[in-house]
Amino acid sequence: MKTTTGEKLKERIKELTCLYEVTSIIVNCDYNQLETSLEAIVNSLKKAWRYESSTFVILCCYGYKITSDVNIPDLVSIKSEINVFNKTEGFIEVGYPKQKYQASDFLKEEQILLNNVSLAIGNLLERKQIRENEIATKRQVERADRLNILGEITAGIAHELNTPLANILGFAELIRENIHDEKVIRDLDKIVDSAIFSREVVKKLMFFTCEMPQQMQLLTINPIVHDVLNLLEPTFKKNKIKHNLSFNNENIQLKADTIQLTQVLFNLIMNAIYFSPMNSTITIKIENQLNLIRISISDQGSGIEKDNEDKIFQPFFTTKPIGEGSGLGLSVVHGIVKSHKGKITHVANKPKGTTFIVDFPKL
Repeated sequence: MKTTTGEKLKERIKELTCLYEVTSIIVNCDYNQLETSLEAIVNSLKKAWRYESSTFVILCCYGYKITSDVNIPDLVSIKSEINVFNKTEGFIEVGYPKQKYQASDFLKEEQILLNNVSLAIGNLLERKQIRENEIATKRQVERADRLNILGEITAGIAHELNTPLANILGFAELIRENIHDEKVIRDLDKIVDSAIFSREVVKKLMFFTCEMPQQMQLLTINPIVHDVLNLLEPTFKKNKIKHNLSFNNENIQLKADTIQLTQVLFNLIMNAIYFSPMNSTITIKIENQLNLIRISISDQGSGIEKDNEDKIFQPFFTTKPIGEGSGLGLSVVHGIVKSHKGKITHVANKPKGTTFIVDFPKL
């Protein structure tokens, strides 16, 4: 169908209006409400086409699929890719019902408009990704600063507590040897047990602050993992939880402290057991990769709440009920991994739960 000068001018005004609207939507976009902005762009595009009442728009990117109408018929259409950092992440498609229209009904300017809108959306998504990376980096720096400060404080506390705890334990045991009253002996036993428990807390604090001397040597990880699982086998059975262990190499070696590596595995697996529902499975993977040894421990629990993601490695932070956890387990793990020049992270386990990933460099 031939287009008159008046029709061309009318279509040009519609295209410019669409570009203005899309630019305004992007400038005022709330990154936390991205879908709302994309829906507004789709609605604006629909109005810019030559046969507006017969126009259908489909926008797919970043897991979103937004359409101008609920029911989309078979279309004759034009399409433009959405690129984010030179990688195709989606597309926009605009079309008419195939039974009534043909490719020649599209204007050359409409393809240009679609390309410009796709470019603008790509730029929007790039800015969103840059902002998210900046926020994540800032959180990591803030968390590292907090952990360093906490490390200095807890190191001082641990050293200050060691001497009085040793005195309490020593004198309680001396008194016990010279007392024959059973009631007094029971009370002294409680004092001794409490002192021993407190000493273990101090030991965990020293692990967290890397104050414990390390015996670094070349280890084969496989038997250490088996030993930890054998030790925890009764706990697995008691909680009716299974475990699935896999190695991608039969002889994975790492330079580490045996006791501290055992502590890392023990704490992470115990943590996974605690938060796992009955009849679930904990998956443990040990992988020998190019430049590192990766340990992954996945549970099928309720996962880590977003508000707690930045707190879990802080000493004394725990989501367990009072009396069931000191809040030092993950702090100890973090300190040990850091002292081995490694890295510990956590991600969501699909479809539910948490995966802790420990990467040790090959030294």
